[in-house]
Amino acid sequence: MIPSVNKSGDRTLGLLYYLYGPGRAEEHVDPHLVTSSDGMAPDPGRADDFATAIKDLAALLDQPVQALPAHARPAKHVWHTSVRAAPGDRTLSEDEWADVARRVVAATGIDPGGGEPGCRWAVVRHADDHIHIVATLVCEDGSRPDDFRSGKRAQAECRLIEQELGLTVVNAGDGTAAKRPTSAERYKAERQGREQTAREELRETVRRAVAGAQNEEEFFDRLAAAGLLIRKRQAPSGDLLGYKVALVDDRNEDDEPVYFAGSTLAPDLSLPRIRERWSGRQEDSSADDRAGAPSGPAQARRRAAAAAWQAVLIIDHGSDQQVAAYIAAAGEVLDALAKTSAAHTRKQLRDAARAFERASRSHVRAERGHDRALRQAASDLIYGGPALGRGEDGATTAMVIDMVAFLVIAAVHWHGRKNHAQQAAAAREAAEHLRAAYQSAAQHPMAVLRHRGRRLSQPLQRRQAAHLRQAVPELAEQILAEPGWHALAATLADVEAAGHEPATLLAEAVAHRELDTAESVSDVLVWRLRRLADLPADASAMPEPGTATPQSARRPKRPSNGHNTRPKKAR
Repeated sequence: MIPSVNKSGDRTLGLLYYLYGPGRAEEHVDPHLVTSSDGMAPDPGRADDFATAIKDLAALLDQPVQALPAHARPAKHVWHTSVRAAPGDRTLSEDEWADVARRVVAATGIDPGGGEPGCRWAVVRHADDHIHIVATLVCEDGSRPDDFRSGKRAQAECRLIEQELGLTVVNAGDGTAAKRPTSAERYKAERQGREQTAREELRETVRRAVAGAQNEEEFFDRLAAAGLLIRKRQAPSGDLLGYKVALVDDRNEDDEPVYFAGSTLAPDLSLPRIRERWSGRQEDSSADDRAGAPSGPAQARRRAAAAAWQAVLIIDHGSDQQVAAYIAAAGEVLDALAKTSAAHTRKQLRDAARAFERASRSHVRAERGHDRALRQAASDLIYGGPALGRGEDGATTAMVIDMVAFLVIAAVHWHGRKNHAQQAAAAREAAEHLRAAYQSAAQHPMAVLRHRGRRLSQPLQRRQAAHLRQAVPELAEQILAEPGWHALAATLADVEAAGHEPATLLAEAVAHRELDTAESVSDVLVWRLRRLADLPADASAMPEPGTATPQSARRPKRPSNGHNTRPKKAR
C-alpha cells in the first residue's frame, strides 16, 4: 500500500473537480465519496445536481479556513494524499478503504482524534485500486494541524495496515527513490501505445548515456545521439547549471515538447550529482585509460569481469562511502552491458539494469574516485561496441554476467546489513534477471566445455578430480556431482596446459568469495579460472585437452598475488 502526499494547493474546488471528473484520459470510473470527517458530507458523484453538490462539498471543507481573518489564512491550505494498493493485491471494499483513510488522517496529524482538534477531510474513489484524501489545513478551532513529516507517518501506518489486511508488504522508503510516474503520465503512455511513460524512458536513456562517460561533452553528445531534445540552463556568466530532456514525440496540449529536468528523473541524474562521478578521476587519466582500453567487445568484457571481481572484495571490506561508490558504478556497468548486449540477453540485462537503478542510491554519500576501475569498465564496454553473442564475444558475456551477478549479490548483503529495504529488494530482483541472462549467454560456451570435459582421458579426468579434492575438499563431492563438472575438468586441464598449477589457482578462485549463493559452483569456478589464468573464454578454438603444448607457446606461471604477469614488449 503506497501513500503519496502531494504538495499543498490553494483551490479545494479545483482539486475536487479533477477527482470527480473523467480524468485526463477518461481513466476515472464512477467517482464517488467513500467517507468524510463527519460522515455527513454531500457526494457530488451520487447527487442529482452535481454542480451544486461539488460546490457545497468544497465550501464545507473550506469553512474553517474562511472563518479566519484574511491575513491569517494559509496561502496553501489544501492537503491531498492518494493511497494506492500494491499491484496484485485484492480489491478492498468501501468499508475497508474508509478505515484506511481514517487511520491515515489520524497518523498524519490531519485528524488525530482522541479529543484533539482536527481538520475537515473527504475521501474520493474513482478506481478499484486507490483512494484520494482531500483535507483543508485549518482545524475546527482555527489552529494548524501537526502534519510535520506526514509522508513518513503515512508510510509507517500503511505498513501496519498491510499486515492486518493481508496485503503486499511494501518495503519502507528512505526518500532516495526516483519519482514515480503520475496517473496522467501512465494513461498517456497507454493511449500512445508506449511500454513506458516518457519519464521512465527518459530516465533509462539518461542513465545509459552517463554510464562510463568521461566528461560533460561526451554525456551531452550521447544524449543527442539517442535522439533526445536537450535544453541547457546557463548562468549569466555562461556556466552550465543544469539540463532538461524531452522525447521528440512527447508533446503537451499546445504541441510543445514535455521537458524533464535531470533531478526530476532521479536524484542522482542532476548535473551536480553527475559531475561528482567525474570529480574523482585524475585529470590526466582519461587519455591513459583510453590508450590501454580494450579494442573489442570480448576484451572489454574480460576487463569488466576483472573490475567486478575486485569490486566484490571492496564491498565486503571497504568503508560505507567506498561501497556506495562501487554500487553506484555497478549500475553504470549494468547499463553499459544492457546497451551493448546481444539479442538473446538484451531483455534480461535491461531488466536487471532497470531494477538495480533503485539499489544504486541510498543516504550513504558515495566517495568518488575509488570506483574508477568500474566506471572505466563501463566506458570500455561502450567503446568496445556491441557483442555478437557468439564465439569469444558470447563466452566473455557469460563470464562478465557471472562476475557482475556476484557483485549485485554483494550489494544485496550490504544493503541488508544497513536496513536499506527497498535497495536490497531491488538488487535481489536484479540478481534474478542476471541469472536468467547468464543462462542464455552461457548455454553454448558451457556446452562446448562440457563436451571437451567428457572427451578427457580417464587418467586426465582423475588428475583434475584430485586437484579439486586437494584445493577444496569441503566442496569437492558437491562439485563432482554437478552437471558442470566436466566443464570445470576441461578448464583445469587448460589451466595446466597453460603452465599453471591447477590446485593453487583453484584454491585462490574459491578463497576470494563465498559460493553459497551460486546455483552451480562448477560454472562459477570455470569463469573465475579462465579469467585468472587468462584463458580464452570460448574453448572451441583451443586444442583438445591433453594435447601437448609447445613450451614456447605456454604462458608464464601466474604468481599467487592475483595479478597477471605478461612479457614486456621490447623497447
